[in-house]
Order: sequence, then structure tokens, then C-alpha cells
Amino acid sequence: MRPLTEEETKVLFIKLSEYIGKSIERLINRSDERHCFRLIKDRVYYVSESLMKASTSIARDNLLHVGTCFGKFTKTGKFRLKITALEYLAQYAKHKVWIKPSSEMSFLYGNHIAKNGLARMTEGTPQYAGVVVYNSADIPLGFGVAAQSTEHSQTLDPTGNVVLHQADIGDYLRGVEDEMF
Repeated sequence: MRPLTEEETKVLFIKLSEYIGKSIERLINRSDERHCFRLIKDRVYYVSESLMKASTSIARDNLLHVGTCFGKFTKTGKFRLKITALEYLAQYAKHKVWIKPSSEMSFLYGNHIAKNGLARMTEGTPQYAGVVVYNSADIPLGFGVAAQSTEHSQTLDPTGNVVLHQADIGDYLRGVEDEMF
């Protein structure tokens, strides 16, 4: 377990800012306790400082996970968010999308969201912005990228994609957790 380098921190914060904007500061300087990001075998973990200090007593080879896995760095140096970060993305999300009950299962099976499955969308969402997807009961289901801006999606045909799928809570059921942890 080691702290992120300056370049890794920059890449991580750029990716997080697509979803939560300037709330990254509130993510680290929380009211209950300060948190930080640590790297274990190309995976980034969100850890409270007290847990991080306690985990230093465990040998590096024996430590598998600590805290919440936010994602991983690819071999090319890009950062991929994992579904385990959804709880924190949902708290601080800038752009949100609510889907109809009829398209929930389709999204949870890994499909994109078409306009006919869209219930509502945050006003002013730009194209290619990170969005958190909710069901009609305000339960976060996953996250993705807005394929169209809010204004353009209103004039889109019913089968046109509005949100491009990136991760959803169905990943746990589909067996993707092996690559997740």
C-alpha cells in the first residue's frame, strides 16, 4: 500500500471531477474523519486515515484490500471507476438521470439507456458528462456517460441512446466481482 503519485492523483481527480465536480474536497475532508486514497496492486482505495494507520502493521504481501475500492489504473495509465465507488458518487453527483421501471432491468443487464427509458434528467447536463443513474425510487443503480446533452435529448428519437452504460449494481450478480476485487 502506497500513496498515489502526483500523476496518478491528477488522473484520479480528473475522472472523479467528471462525476462529482468540486466535491472532491468534501470527499477527502469529511466531517467525521479525514480520508485519503491509497494504491494496492494498481487498485485505488478510499480509506479513512485511522484505518490506513492501523493497516500499516500488516505486511505488504499479506494486505489484499483496505477501505473502499474506487477503481483501478489500466496498463496505459488511465483510470477506470468501479461500481464499488457508487455510494460516494451518488452522494456528490452533479448530473443525475432517473430511469423508468420498464428500463431498469435492461440497464442492470449492462445495456445503454435509450430515450424511451428515461424518466427525467438533471437540467444543463452537457454531452459526455458523467451521470449517476437512479431508479424512480431514488436508489442509485449505476453510472455512465451522457451520450446527449439535456437539450438535445429532448428532440432525440425514442430509440436513441441518452446514457452510455459504464457500471451498474448488476455487476455483482453477473460475476464481474472477480475482476473487481
